[in-house]
Amino acid sequence: MMPADMPSPHTDRFRLHPVAPRLAPMFGFALLTVSCALASFALACATPFAAFAVVAAAMLPLRPALLVVTGAWLVNQSIGFGVLHYPVDGSTIAWGFVLGAAALLATAAASTVLRMLPQGRTPLMLAITFVAAYAVYELALLAATPFLGGEGAFTAAIVTRIGLTSAVWLAGLVAACEVVRLVDPFGRAMRNA
Repeated sequence: MMPADMPSPHTDRFRLHPVAPRLAPMFGFALLTVSCALASFALACATPFAAFAVVAAAMLPLRPALLVVTGAWLVNQSIGFGVLHYPVDGSTIAWGFVLGAAALLATAAASTVLRMLPQGRTPLMLAITFVAAYAVYELALLAATPFLGGEGAFTAAIVTRIGLTSAVWLAGLVAACEVVRLVDPFGRAMRNA
């Protein structure tokens, strides 16, 4: 049994720990799918997957983080095709899969960067991780343009605007995690379970 004031090994490994380690995958899934639904309606084709990747990687081991981000991507695609009536054609479907692959690559990059950086939940560490994840995400999307078109979406102004929007989403998601951690709706006893 650990003293109540001693951080669990889980809090040492991960930057965000709003809930007990055993609840983190479900919390991460709920947080990112709800956020993805909101972003999908508000931003349509500019869902902040790099921000989602950083939050998932900061909260979970790689495999569950990848699953959570996949869930968010599925929500995004379901809303896009089912509610926003994206065209059901080869190019749009292919871009959907490219977005999913880019989000997963960004998650893997975020997880790798977080493992390499010094421990701690500092905003600087999350910012560095976000820059790496966003770069990987955008490069993965750019790599698909010779096959799927869309080079015009990669101007400095557009990439910067989407990056700043994603950074704001990251700040909001981290703030939501911190609020949950402070409010502690599941109780301290469960945190170290």
